[in-house]
Amino acid sequence: MLAVAHTVADAQRLMDPVAVLAADQRVQVVFTIAPHAVFGSGVDEWLRATGTVVVSWEQAIRTRFDLALATSMSRELDRVLAPIVLFAHGVGFNKLTPFPEYGRQRVARQPYGLAREGLVRDGQLVVARLALAHTRERTRLGRVCPEAMDSACVVGDAAVDRLLESLRQRDRCRRRLGVGPEEKLVVATSTWGASSLLGEGREILSRLVRQARGGRCRVALLIHPNVWAAHGTWQVVSWLRPWAESGLIVVPMSAEWSGVLAAADAVLGDHGSTALYATLLTRPILLAPHGAEDVDPASPMGQALRNLPRIGEDTPILDQLLRDLSPGEQDALTFLSRQVSSYPGRFAPRVRAVLYELLDLSEPDEPAGVRPLRPPALDTPWRQS
Repeated sequence: MLAVAHTVADAQRLMDPVAVLAADQRVQVVFTIAPHAVFGSGVDEWLRATGTVVVSWEQAIRTRFDLALATSMSRELDRVLAPIVLFAHGVGFNKLTPFPEYGRQRVARQPYGLAREGLVRDGQLVVARLALAHTRERTRLGRVCPEAMDSACVVGDAAVDRLLESLRQRDRCRRRLGVGPEEKLVVATSTWGASSLLGEGREILSRLVRQARGGRCRVALLIHPNVWAAHGTWQVVSWLRPWAESGLIVVPMSAEWSGVLAAADAVLGDHGSTALYATLLTRPILLAPHGAEDVDPASPMGQALRNLPRIGEDTPILDQLLRDLSPGEQDALTFLSRQVSSYPGRFAPRVRAVLYELLDLSEPDEPAGVRPLRPPALDTPWRQS
């Protein structure tokens, strides 16, 4: 079986479906790195650090595999000689594709991962199965690419399952992060791009770090792997060093992000996936006021942008975050959390059934394997530099 990674984020997501058959001695898993990935830096190092077999793209496309897995579409994916299962590389399919232009005509943007332009090539469907997290995604798929409806299967979301398990270990996660029992932890999450929290929202994050300094509150920052890939660890650590010296916990890319999120008392997010996963915590969430133009309004993140509060200018951010939830806010968070996965806690057995059907193998008698959780790392990038 071949696993195709375009970015470190892809590689991390692929480890969950791979885990459900990793112990089966009938199956050999190898990884490859798709070419021309904009955020491809660091993928080879990350994969080799996990001990996986990595083959070149040229070797991968010359070899016939029984199955291939991917979490990102690319123009080269249809060169893989295997039935392909495509997973979302975030929560649902939230982001819109860039504006495609044909001459002077601008075409409407479609949800990335569900759009026909990615799933269909030369009139043929590229993927054998499109793994969805929620039944509502089938409705969205039917609107933009009806040809793919027969390939769609709803399996749930492995990240949801990992977060739910991390919540059961919340006290341990807080201790590993160095958060005392009397301290509050605010987790700030940034996706990549100009409209992210580390982009247009940088001043918001700076205000939060200043307000938390010297108090009984800690701030941890979760950064999308694409940021580390695009700028490099040295540059990101250099940019964040003044905040780190003021107490900011900069979570390294190698850390188990679900454990950090589970430890939070409140979350400051943007339009990235992590903020939507945070709705499962049922804790206060504030969103930065940027990035809505890149989000599909029909997606779960589009719903979150309409239902979650934005940061206000007239009140300290900590006061806005460290508050009691109103009944209306609790209802909104419950509603949004139910849009993330139709089968919370059941990703492993459901996806295993799909993979073994395509492999034409009987499923093992043992329960489906789940990737073990690692506690949040104590080592942080600025301490390593």
